[in-house]
Amino acid sequence: MNIELVTIGDELLLGLTVDTNAVWLARELSQMGVAIVRRATCGDDADDIASAVNDALVRTGAVITTGGLGPTADDKTKVAVAKLFDRQLEFHEPSWERIREIWRTRGRSGEVPESNKQQVMLPSGADILTNRHGTAPGMMLRDAHGRWVAMLPGVPREMRGLFNDELGPRIRALVPGAVFPILTRTVRTTGIAESTLADLLVTHTSALKGLSLAYLPGQEGVDLRLTSRGRSADESDRVLAEGAVVLCAVASDHAYGTDDDDLAAVALNGCRAAGYHIAVGESCTGGMLGQRLTAVPGSSDVFLGGVIAYDNAVKITALGVAASLIELHGAVSAEVAVAMARGACERFGAEVGVGITGVAGPGGGSAEKPVGLVHIAVQVAGEVTTRGGQLIGDRAEVRFRATQLALDLIRRALSVSRAPAS
Repeated sequence: MNIELVTIGDELLLGLTVDTNAVWLARELSQMGVAIVRRATCGDDADDIASAVNDALVRTGAVITTGGLGPTADDKTKVAVAKLFDRQLEFHEPSWERIREIWRTRGRSGEVPESNKQQVMLPSGADILTNRHGTAPGMMLRDAHGRWVAMLPGVPREMRGLFNDELGPRIRALVPGAVFPILTRTVRTTGIAESTLADLLVTHTSALKGLSLAYLPGQEGVDLRLTSRGRSADESDRVLAEGAVVLCAVASDHAYGTDDDDLAAVALNGCRAAGYHIAVGESCTGGMLGQRLTAVPGSSDVFLGGVIAYDNAVKITALGVAASLIELHGAVSAEVAVAMARGACERFGAEVGVGITGVAGPGGGSAEKPVGLVHIAVQVAGEVTTRGGQLIGDRAEVRFRATQLALDLIRRALSVSRAPAS
């Protein structure tokens, strides 16, 4: 079964609200072997809603909408869809009694506002989807050709509860035969371009056994997502695991994990395995590296602390960077990054120290040291590794990419330090 999704609300089009409903529904439906083949978003205009739903019905005959079922004048989903199906809106007494009961149990005084009656004006002949998590009932409309539209509220908590309670079971009953879930596996890479990965993988597609491969570039790197369709869950798990092995082998040391693995957690686990502790000295990243490390549960047994050495005087007094070194090479230099990493180790008694310095922008750059230039040093058990270069993006992106580069350098340096001697 293929389904189209229409999410409704001016706030979505204006960027004021992130559309988490579509992401959640896609994941839930994929477990049923149902694919969302197209998503559309429209504002709170009845004609726009009708047009989006009608186009989806023509293509697939199965549509889910979210949003536009509230008690206010801008909630027009029912009106638009009822008109498409040539249905009248009728007052639904059981849903009204349910709202009144919710009003009483929540301890609210007085009568339910008259505006709430709009929520129980439902299309004639609709299957009512009881909302046990809020006041807006959902509904499902079918036409003579078997095409259907299911309307869910836009509030995420209500939408998810109503889907699990009411709509999900109905869709499962509509899926013919055995359910073949749509399953995925992601290999996470960093420090390698999407085009380079594509060139490396072009001769390995046959080894993926019909799995589809998608390239997902982002600030953290390029995720390689494999998708399995038309197989049992056990077979998909096996084929996806084999495919992930192929991708990891091709990506080599640029691959750092799978699925939801976080590079900060990988770096911490590397320190933990070696019995090391880590400390950081940060300039242009302003504590972001420490934040990413401490965001990982259990990091306190590995991460000791850090210094935000933004001003040169702090680099000198708090991390022991020689003033002459800054004068000779400049604050943004490999030499100063090394001194910051060593200072972090010495000040905190850590085996692993990180130093980051750079020009995050948008100002402060020069011909010799342009905006985006970053130098990073990692010291592991006395051995120092450095990396430098110009990172792309705005200020926030440069800072984040610098922390990603630092975490990757930690991971690699720890791998080298643990490697057996040849």
